[in-house]
Amino acid sequence: MEKAFAIPISRRDFMKLAGLTAASSLLGIKDDAAKAEAAPPAISALDYSKANLPILFNVDVCVVGGGSAGTAAAVTAARKGAKVVLVERGISLGGLATQGCVYPCMPTFIDGSDTPYIKDLNRRMEKQGVSPFQDVEDSATFYGGGRGRYIPEYLAFVHDEMCEEAGVDILYNATLVGAVTDGGRIDNCVVQTIEGPGRIQAKVFIDATGDALLSRLVGVTAERGSEKTGRNQPMTLRFEMGGIDAPKVHHFFRDDLKDGWKTARGEKVLAKALKEGRFPFVEFDKMKTTEKFFQGGVARGELTEDDILYIQAFTIPGKTGVMSMNCPEMPPLSFSSTDAVSISRAVTFGRRMMRRLAGFFIKNIPGFEKAYISREASMVGVRESWRIRGKYYMEADDYLKAHHFPDGVCRTAYPIDIHDVKLDYFEKLKKGQYYEIPYRTLVTNEISNLLVAGRCASGSFAAQASFRIQPTCMSMGEAAGIAAAWGISHGIEANALRWEDIPAEERSYVSEG
Repeated sequence: MEKAFAIPISRRDFMKLAGLTAASSLLGIKDDAAKAEAAPPAISALDYSKANLPILFNVDVCVVGGGSAGTAAAVTAARKGAKVVLVERGISLGGLATQGCVYPCMPTFIDGSDTPYIKDLNRRMEKQGVSPFQDVEDSATFYGGGRGRYIPEYLAFVHDEMCEEAGVDILYNATLVGAVTDGGRIDNCVVQTIEGPGRIQAKVFIDATGDALLSRLVGVTAERGSEKTGRNQPMTLRFEMGGIDAPKVHHFFRDDLKDGWKTARGEKVLAKALKEGRFPFVEFDKMKTTEKFFQGGVARGELTEDDILYIQAFTIPGKTGVMSMNCPEMPPLSFSSTDAVSISRAVTFGRRMMRRLAGFFIKNIPGFEKAYISREASMVGVRESWRIRGKYYMEADDYLKAHHFPDGVCRTAYPIDIHDVKLDYFEKLKKGQYYEIPYRTLVTNEISNLLVAGRCASGSFAAQASFRIQPTCMSMGEAAGIAAAWGISHGIEANALRWEDIPAEERSYVSEG
């Protein structure tokens, strides 16, 4: 990822500096918050076993969820010879990257992490004339794999292209509502479509819902929230603004606020970027003036403390005068990503925050005088909700001790990134260190023909805060697709399969031990 422009939020960054005790005292947070449920009550679901429903598809592999992980899983399984259907509740693949306006793709901070699917995706994006590496290649701050920037409209098109070439059937506008099991296996899942409910039969199912919905429907043990506070990570509702004079905005923060902002590149690169209406990567040191600038908006009643919880913005190559707003972030003390009513209220709350932020930018930041909201996310940005308890359960120590595994399916060194006012602190790995995600985090003890990929894979709250980023989710999905197709062709159940027994040339990633 390459941040073309970033305005760091006052409260969150302040609390990182001030420390846990001071932050908790400031907000009046008590230490007796409800703890996370290790095994929440079984999800309520109808018994569809005897329902007379039409069979929409009878395939080898059914992937539920067309986000970063699910799309990678579907395309990869199909390329390996499996007949695949990909179920998506929206009308575009890519999940948060396309529907949620999550424009920057965070880096893994370790070289060699880009698996074949990611490399192919990047090549295809470059062919569209929207290289994900623009302003990224020579950044000293964001390094390693996965650090691309995907323009949503182009990414959705490329995903469709990849699925069509591989022979994946996409079922858009379909919502998972149930599943039928038989003898510890999923026989079929039930989806709601415009024609009503229907069944999808498959030999292997991949849960890439992000919320472990399929897993919970079939009785897989799951967790939610922090083991310490009971809270989920905060949600976002992102947006884009057009009509912006980007160079003017850059000069305001660099020259008017004079708050330690500096370019990480030479003046020639900067001049070219500004001429094109974008910025190269911007680094910041102390941010006292920027902090004061946004607090001034709160003092004048233009913004609230919640509005400035987290503020970032990025210019978008190919979209002159447009910036992607990496905000607002709804306060975790008020909303939960595992409560349906709470999420709905968060959307309304976030939309009001969005309007206040846009109004503040237009009124107070030079370069925004003619700006307007050009796009709102059609998907709430959820960082964490439910996580399964798989055959292997990742802990913070797997990151901190840089654990490698014989059945590792990918590598990453992305830090344990917890967005909360009551922060946990974890040391970052040294440059060159990394940990691996074992295949066993993708399979369960309860269901033999189920794989789980993406942010709902098996791990603790802290561990998930590291492996939740898009490139790692893509690589997990890719591995799930390979395993599903391999298991079918060799008569091996997904949760009995050993990743390390698949020939190295057939795997997307081989652990170096």
